[in-house]
Amino acid sequence: MIEYENLAKANRVFFEEYQKAFAVTLESGWFILGEQVKKFENDFAAYCGSKHCIGLANGLDALILGLRALNIEKGSEVIVPSNTYIATILAIVHNGLKPVLAEPDIRTYNIDPVEIEKKISPRTKAIVAVHLYGKICEMEKIQAIALKHKLKVIEDAAQAHGAMLGNKKAGSFGDAAAFSFYPTKNLGALADAGALTTSNDELADKAGMLRNYGSKKKYYNEIAGFNSRLDEVQAAFLNVKLKALDKINAHKRKLAAIYQQGLKNDFIKPVVQDGRFDVQHIYPVRHEQRDKLKEYLKENGIGTDIHYPVAPNKQVAMKEVLAGQDTPIAEEIHRTILSLPISFAHTEQDIAKVIETMNKF
Repeated sequence: MIEYENLAKANRVFFEEYQKAFAVTLESGWFILGEQVKKFENDFAAYCGSKHCIGLANGLDALILGLRALNIEKGSEVIVPSNTYIATILAIVHNGLKPVLAEPDIRTYNIDPVEIEKKISPRTKAIVAVHLYGKICEMEKIQAIALKHKLKVIEDAAQAHGAMLGNKKAGSFGDAAAFSFYPTKNLGALADAGALTTSNDELADKAGMLRNYGSKKKYYNEIAGFNSRLDEVQAAFLNVKLKALDKINAHKRKLAAIYQQGLKNDFIKPVVQDGRFDVQHIYPVRHEQRDKLKEYLKENGIGTDIHYPVAPNKQVAMKEVLAGQDTPIAEEIHRTILSLPISFAHTEQDIAKVIETMNKF
């Protein structure tokens, strides 16, 4: 059986270092916003090419607090890709803002700058650029649009740790960037964890207060905040794994290249573009008979997943929020997309077996 994901196998190489990091943290007796979090924040900010990193409880909180720190007036519109994971849209809704869906480029699955321009209104205040599957959006065009219309830009970089456009990494383009360290991410913790990166001192200061009850000094609260602090133990694990992130990304890129070369053109494969360093958090293909393909692979001992089976505007929770927003391109993607095995635990032989099986479909 070739599993889609096996987190025990993917993390096994780090077990010894994890145990040492846990012992150090345990013996320190400091478990909230201590030295492990400080180290991770400094190192991850430097890795991304950003001035600040604020460690948070999870990726959704990173999006929520990032938008909150931008001081956007309630009721304002925020443009977001129509095929994103629901967390991106939830963050907008939970800030009292209106999500406006813009269709993706069906080749890259990332938000289409042409569609962004079409959706801008006098009420538009921000754009959320989601670097889906490990590929950075067309940030130069998006930044130009934002400058022209005086809009804020927040990156949803939950799937793009280490991805690059030119020589710039995800997390260094927008006013702020939200990261998730959910265990399946290329830089995954062993539980929920997240972070916000920014080079704006004022935004970083506010996000730092928001995560800690609105406080800089214990028991003195300046703003109405939250409790969303990166766990000290998870930060210790992330400090171990951050050192290996480039190796993890390189391994997944190698597996993706094998897929690209070996899979028949019956399958719509991810587009490869010059000047981009995609980190392949997910390797998606599209096929008209996606559901039959998924079942066929299961019968042949190969696990897959779907990211994502339901378009945001078709989710029950979003029925009223996104009413009247048609998204045919997103729905086509959600209907046909399938994620293939591509974890740090998979071998080249695993991928060769997947290719051999798929090409017989």
